[in-house]
Amino acid sequence: MSSNLPDDLAARLPLPDDLRQALARAGPRLGAVLTRLLYFGTVSSTNDMADSLAARGAADETILVAEAQRAGHGRRGRTWHSPPGAGLYVSLVWRLDLPVEATDGENGCTVQRAPSGAETGRVPLLTVAAGLAVVEGLRAATALPAEIKWPNDIVIGRRKLGGILAEASARGPEVQYIVLGCGLNLRAVAYPPDIAMRATSVEAELGRAVDRGLVLAEVLAALRARRADLAAGRFGAILNAWRLLAPSSRGSRVEWRDEHGTRQGMTDGVDDSGALLVRVGGRTERIIAGELRWL
Repeated sequence: MSSNLPDDLAARLPLPDDLRQALARAGPRLGAVLTRLLYFGTVSSTNDMADSLAARGAADETILVAEAQRAGHGRRGRTWHSPPGAGLYVSLVWRLDLPVEATDGENGCTVQRAPSGAETGRVPLLTVAAGLAVVEGLRAATALPAEIKWPNDIVIGRRKLGGILAEASARGPEVQYIVLGCGLNLRAVAYPPDIAMRATSVEAELGRAVDRGLVLAEVLAALRARRADLAAGRFGAILNAWRLLAPSSRGSRVEWRDEHGTRQGMTDGVDDSGALLVRVGGRTERIIAGELRWL
């Protein structure tokens, strides 16, 4: 890794005992990535910091974990409420040999334009695979019936528990690296008014304290397993598992805006590229990007 690193790297802290012990127990499933895990108290944004490190040569599967974020963000620049000790804020640098495709922002994965003027696009199924992995890891650690709401929300019932944000950097036809961010609400806090009615936490759902180290270890292990599926082209396995954990993707009423105005329809699953299918009258629409409201 280059010595020309962001100043925030100086704030790196020793890994807390609860995280260190849980990760050590999961060591056989995590492999060498534990040597590339960086832990911080408070940062501006784990995704922004991971992007800075990746642009300077950070190794594949570098992992950033923070106690809090001053400027955490989700899709479309939305603020991600990230107070100290309340959540799990994690970003990973992935360097995968995946092509850039010609549609911008599908499945919640945005691609940043490189200095040379890279084609914008999306990384196929990456957010689908990542969301699946986070839910699988959370279920393994807590036994909570967490589900996925397309494209990148982690939910319990109608309340949001977490989210995924994938941001890729491309040069020409090739993806240089992907920064995959995950935010999970572990403990109940005073949420901002605009999200208070829609948010929940692991501890609120469990009714007891949560082992955050176990959650982190299981999520990272699941991400490694689904990354292997993605890299090997096992897209069917990813999609089949995702569909089982995303019941709202079929039979739910949704509303969105396009060039024709506000429209409504009934979800009818996802296609093999991860696009949401919506029945509108006698035809089926593919929703690949933009705002979608669940009714």
